[in-house]
Amino acid sequence: MSQETTTDLYEVTMALSYLQEGMTRPATFDLLVRDLPPGRGFLVAAGLEDVVDHLTSFRLGPEHIRDFATALHRPAADLDPLLGLTFTGDVRAVPEGQVVLGGEPLLELTAPLPVAQLVESFVLNQISHQTALASKAARCTLAAQGRPVVDFSLRRTHGTEAAHHAARAGAIAGFSATSNVAAATALGFPATGTMAHSYIEAFGEEEAAFRAFARTHPGPLTFLTDTYQTAQGTHTAARVLRALDVGDGSAIRIDSGDLATEAQQARHILDAYGLGAVRIVASGGLDEYAVDRLVEAGAPIDVYAVGTRVGVSSDAPALDSAYKLVEYDGQPVMKLSAAKVTDPGRKQIHRQDGFRDVVALADEPPVPHSRPLMHPVIRNGVRLGPPPSLRDMRARCAADLRTLPDEARRIADPAPLHCSTSPALRELSERVRQRIQDAFLPPGNGR
Repeated sequence: MSQETTTDLYEVTMALSYLQEGMTRPATFDLLVRDLPPGRGFLVAAGLEDVVDHLTSFRLGPEHIRDFATALHRPAADLDPLLGLTFTGDVRAVPEGQVVLGGEPLLELTAPLPVAQLVESFVLNQISHQTALASKAARCTLAAQGRPVVDFSLRRTHGTEAAHHAARAGAIAGFSATSNVAAATALGFPATGTMAHSYIEAFGEEEAAFRAFARTHPGPLTFLTDTYQTAQGTHTAARVLRALDVGDGSAIRIDSGDLATEAQQARHILDAYGLGAVRIVASGGLDEYAVDRLVEAGAPIDVYAVGTRVGVSSDAPALDSAYKLVEYDGQPVMKLSAAKVTDPGRKQIHRQDGFRDVVALADEPPVPHSRPLMHPVIRNGVRLGPPPSLRDMRARCAADLRTLPDEARRIADPAPLHCSTSPALRELSERVRQRIQDAFLPPGNGR
C-alpha cells in the first residue's frame, strides 16, 4: 500500500461502516498532545506540510480497495463503497515552528466522517513524530546558547524518512546544517560533514590521512583528531593546517572522551600553533543535556554535532498525542474516559504575552491583547496559499524561543507551560457531559 493512503485497518472498517449506515455528515477532529513528556517545558509544532501534501492528494483507487480487501480477507466488491473517496474538507492548524503547550490542539480537521477517520493514523504519525523531534532540537538550540548545532543523526534514526524528519526538525529549530545530503538538498539547507575514524584507520597514520583529505578537499577542512589519542591528533592536525595555510574556517572534531577536558587541551594546542581561528567541533552521544553541561562548564567548543539521541528524541520518543472527535453533524461531542476526557467543539488558541494561552471555542470573541494560533491551511480539500518557507518557520521558532519564560527554557527540570480554557468552553463541556450522562449512564455511574 502506498504512503499516500497509509491507514490503520480499523480505520478502514469504521469508514466502511459509516458509509453503510449513511453517516457521512461533517466531523471535526482535534489533534492534541494531552500532557507534555517529563523533561519538556514546551513543544514545537512540526509535520504540518507533510499532512497538507497527503490530504490534498488523498484519493482511494482500485489498487487501495484491493489492498483493503486482502487485509480483511473479503471480496474487493465489499469495499467498493470506499472507492473514489477524496479529502474535500478543511484544516486549521498551528504553523510549524510555533511553540505550543500541552492540552491545546495543534490541528483541527473537518471532513465527511468516513474520510476524517481514514486519515487519522497518517495525520497523527506525522505531527506526533515531527513535533517530538522539533521539540528536542529546540532544546539543543537553547542549550547551545548561540553556538551552532548541526544534525549528525542519519545513521541511527529509525529509517531514512525519520532521518529526513530529524534534519528538517533541526532546521526549523535553529540548527546551522545537517550531514544528510538528501535532506539538505530537499530543504535548501547547508550540508556539513567531516570524516570517519575508518578513514584515518585506512591510511594507518593520521598525517597521511589529513594530507590526503586536503588534496581532495581544498578547504575549509575539518580533521577528526581522536582516532588514537586526541592531543597527538590535534598536534598533527595543527601542523598540517598551518603548513597548508587553510586555517581560516577549518576545524578539528573530537568525538570521544571527556569532551570538556579534551577541548581545553586541544584549544591550547591550536592556539600555540597560531591557529586561533580553527574551531573545535564536538560530537559523540550529545543531546541538550550534554550540550548544556559543556556550555556551563565553559568548554571551548565552537560547534555541537548532535546525532542519535536527538534524531530519535531518546528521552521522549513518543508524545501523548490524540486525534479525537469533537463535533459531528454540528453536534458537539466528547470523551469521558477516566484521565482522557476531551473538550467538545471547534476551538481556537488565543496567545497572550508570556505564553498565557487560552483555548476557547472557535466562534468566541478574541481574548483581549491576544493573537490566534490556529490558521486555515486547507479549505474544501484545496491548499490555501503557498507552502511556508524554511526561513519563515525558523524565524517563527526563534522568536518564540527568545521569549519563552525562563522556567520553561531550563534544560534540567523545566517547568511545563500550561494553557487554560475559556469559561464558554468549560460551560459547553459541562453541558455535553451532562447530556451524555443523562442519555447513556445509569444513576450513580459518573454522576
